[in-house]
Amino acid sequence: MCLAIPGKVIKIDAKKRLATVDYEAERREASLLLLPNVKVGEYVLVQAKMVVQIVPAKQAKAALRTIANAPVK
Repeated sequence: MCLAIPGKVIKIDAKKRLATVDYEAERREASLLLLPNVKVGEYVLVQAKMVVQIVPAKQAKAALRTIANAPVK
């Protein structure tokens, strides 16, 4: 099973069509070929190094709080 965690877009390289996505613990680059209209500051879901969905900020923050508060087993 694969779990997509929302990340915040902190930088866009329009020439390369890449977004830098911040996951708090790390930053990764993801392609914007599927969603070229993503903007800095938006939360997104990434699969296979491609941005596949924009997530409303309120929903993304709620998901991140839930993940942060989940018990570790």
